Amino acid sequence: MIKKRGIAILGSTGSIGTQALEVIEAYPERFDLQVITAGKNADLLIKQALKFKPNMVVLGDESQLKAVKEALWKEDIHVYGGEEALCQVVQSTNVDLVLTALVGYAGLKPTIAAIEARKDIALANKETLVVAGQLIMNLARTYNVNIYPVDSEHSAIFQCLPGEGGNAIEKIYLTASGGPFRGYSLEQLATVTKAQALKHPNWSMGAKITIDSASMMNKGLEVIEAHWLFNLKASQIDVIVHPQSIVHSLVQFKDGSIKAQLGLPDMKLPIQYALTYPERLPTEFPRFDFAQYPQLTFEKPDFGTFTNLKLSFQALEKGGNIPCALNAANEVAVQAFIEDKISFLQIAEINGLTMERVSFVANPDLTSLVETNSMARRFAEEAISF
Repeated sequence: MIKKRGIAILGSTGSIGTQALEVIEAYPERFDLQVITAGKNADLLIKQALKFKPNMVVLGDESQLKAVKEALWKEDIHVYGGEEALCQVVQSTNVDLVLTALVGYAGLKPTIAAIEARKDIALANKETLVVAGQLIMNLARTYNVNIYPVDSEHSAIFQCLPGEGGNAIEKIYLTASGGPFRGYSLEQLATVTKAQALKHPNWSMGAKITIDSASMMNKGLEVIEAHWLFNLKASQIDVIVHPQSIVHSLVQFKDGSIKAQLGLPDMKLPIQYALTYPERLPTEFPRFDFAQYPQLTFEKPDFGTFTNLKLSFQALEKGGNIPCALNAANEVAVQAFIEDKISFLQIAEINGLTMERVSFVANPDLTSLVETNSMARRFAEEAISF
């Protein structure tokens, strides 16, 4: 008899979280949902809790906590609120694996808490490694914790590695759809709207990641994440634009051979692989049909126009606390764009200015990273107010 795996989903009301629940629902004999959490979406969190009956529920926004407790008081479900509760519930003895699907910097502390409690991590929160890659990977080694990538690109790299033993990676290629503004000039980008930026051609994602995809920052963050996940130099990581989003990434080995992972753009596949690794469970997902895609095309990204991608490589090369500063600035700038306070091109401008202003720390500890995050956010907000 197969032992059920106890699952905690941090960010169950977001795009990744809701799809993860679909995967769990399809295999009730495999998974035991222990924890679901949300930031502010109390209504959906209540619906999920009533349907899936987890052991614990956490709502980050404590102002809505009373409503959640009232809705669930008849159920055998423990309800908690606040950031500290996130760090506590992931340490439950009934949790085996934590899916971190929170958006942005908010995922850092709960991920650290889960690793220190020796829980395996299914990582959908790329910002955790962008902000504190060295710290997280060192902790994972110290506590003998596995980190399974959920991003489609990193999952693709991960899926290409079994069977290679000690064969060294020469290079990886992270594919990018190019987003809704592929081929645009700087002049065209100067007038794009929020509505346009939120229309991704291939993927259905939350607002923050969709805007990041439009600005190519999402791919830049993935470059930094790949550096830590696969222990690669910046020179070993390349980005290639692939508009069809069928080839999810590629690995080139020292003999020149290249492996790629292909499939239709559906996040449930990498989510399921992370939750069930090393097994591949059967699915009813739509299958890729080569006849429907007679051409798969590839092109170089435009670093001159999409400067967020260039900034990400610069942050990776400089290292230390600079990726943390870049991430913080970008979170502030993207929110400002969503709130119609700045233009699309100003996102990258604010990111670059913040990177220049933040004091460099070569080997930051958690305290330094928290300080860098706060400082960078303040600098970004000041740039927005000018």
